[in-house]
Amino acid sequence: MALVTPLSADHDLETKELAEFFNETLGFCPNSVLTMQRRPAISKAFINLNKAVMANEGKVTSALKRMIAWVSSNATGCRYCQAHAIRAAERYGAEQEQLDNIWEYKTHPAFSEAERAALDFSLAASMVPNAVNAEIKERLYQHWDEGEIVEMLGVISLFGYLNRWNDSMGTDIEEGAVESGNKYLGKHGYEVGKHDGSQY
Repeated sequence: MALVTPLSADHDLETKELAEFFNETLGFCPNSVLTMQRRPAISKAFINLNKAVMANEGKVTSALKRMIAWVSSNATGCRYCQAHAIRAAERYGAEQEQLDNIWEYKTHPAFSEAERAALDFSLAASMVPNAVNAEIKERLYQHWDEGEIVEMLGVISLFGYLNRWNDSMGTDIEEGAVESGNKYLGKHGYEVGKHDGSQY
């Protein structure tokens, strides 16, 4: 069991309507959102922020945003969000070679220099203490404009919230997310950990 039990998807109808967004991104409403709706203002604000952050207004694709989310979640160690991010990257058309080699994005030829700069930014911004520096900035500006950098940091920051939420909650992971985590991350030792319901 998680720290706090998720409520039924029908508990708050406004949240339920907004949460249809996740049927496209994940194929299900995440347990994290079902827990947040114990205070519906939080669940609704979170979903609206998620939708705004994941909107595409520049060259940062939906697939790259989800890979940025994966790198951030990997840096913080949140297994729940790693699985969700890689699942969403798959659903949004990330190349198979990238999905299979996300752990090696720094050197694998499936990733462009622009993608590497974005993913290195995600890694540096997710560290404690923060590791974004002049070199990261210079590399970002070689490939991305300021609006696109804002989009990227929106993803990183959103997942900073989610990483803390789900690791602290020990949120029970959904079967579809487990499947994606095992499929793409299992060869590198991915395991559900505290999100299997046994932490509390």
